[in-house]
Amino acid sequence: MTTLPTLDDYPARTFDKLRYGDTDRQGHVNNAVFATFFETGRVEMLLASEAPFLEPGQSLVLARLEIDLVAEINWPGTVEIGTRVGKIGRSSMTLEQAVFQDGRLAARGISVVVLTDEATRRSTPLSERAIAMLGAFRAG
Repeated sequence: MTTLPTLDDYPARTFDKLRYGDTDRQGHVNNAVFATFFETGRVEMLLASEAPFLEPGQSLVLARLEIDLVAEINWPGTVEIGTRVGKIGRSSMTLEQAVFQDGRLAARGISVVVLTDEATRRSTPLSERAIAMLGAFRAG
């Protein structure tokens, strides 16, 4: 049996406030909002740090988002979002994420994010500095 992750399994952590408008006809947070929660976690880890790894002329592009819904989330309240780096490629990174409400796992996600050159609109290799910074958020 696989052990469910806890927030402590993720080195990058943030939160999001639930809005009444996030709910659907069943009264729980709509499944589409989970993508927003994962975006909050990705962006805060990758771009809101004191020393972001993007160089001038670089952007990040979401190439893949996989979401496994585990439990419903109910309004009002907040959710906590955990993010960690699962894999670092030549120009991409695979992020493993989870959303929790009141300490209970509600969803898991995997995101593949690609570093791109804004001028060419093509992928560009991660710098050694970027790889080192991402390494601080590795799983395990």
